[in-house]
Amino acid sequence: MKRKYFSTIALAFATSVIAFAAQAAEVKNIVIVHGALADGSGWRQATEILERRGLNVTIVQEPITSLADDVAATNRVLDLQDGPTLLVGHSYGGMVITEAGNSPNVAGLVYVAAFQPDKGESLISLASSKPAGGMNIRETKDGKYLYLDPASFANDFAADLPKDEAAFLAKSQVFAAKEAFSAKIGDPAWKTKKSWTIVATEDHSINPDLERDMAKRAGSTVTEIKASHAVFASQPEKVADVIAKAAEAAGK
Repeated sequence: MKRKYFSTIALAFATSVIAFAAQAAEVKNIVIVHGALADGSGWRQATEILERRGLNVTIVQEPITSLADDVAATNRVLDLQDGPTLLVGHSYGGMVITEAGNSPNVAGLVYVAAFQPDKGESLISLASSKPAGGMNIRETKDGKYLYLDPASFANDFAADLPKDEAAFLAKSQVFAAKEAFSAKIGDPAWKTKKSWTIVATEDHSINPDLERDMAKRAGSTVTEIKASHAVFASQPEKVADVIAKAAEAAGK
């Protein structure tokens, strides 16, 4: 019994050392988790900006079939990183990084117009606490998946993008399983990792005040950007700048 006890203590200590090392070393890896009703292609400009600044960027194309599936998809990408990693999540992606961020090689978390849940919270419970101005969500015929009405996509999701870009995002959106939106979070990574939050002040998908409240609760460093929910695409320079500065700070 005593040997088992000391083995458990040793394992916990080793895990803590690995996590500390991830946060204390220079952070050059960025892993981005896109939100629901979109895919990772909208992050191209921000990715190219970050890569020009010497960072290694990978985008998770999660299936959005369940929160567990999306966390697993993110962990598979995290496992491929060589060294400490900054984990970035947009919108629903914030739910994912809050769970996946517990991986020991994650040095910090960046929430981009994202949900930043506490233990036991779901996307639905957070979104309903402070309703947003838009989000004309529809169900698929089988009642299992959700999508944003293409006719409302530009106004609700990407009001500050050129019309052709918003139209393309509407056509390429990834449908989200209802199960993913109702799943509850376990222990949130932001309680033990450094975090940063971008508040999109013109967001019609997540109430900006909710973004502010979640960031304050988590003690995140906050940057406000005048932009729609698609801030990552409409303001890629500003978003990339926040991410680059977070990576630098996470390595100190």
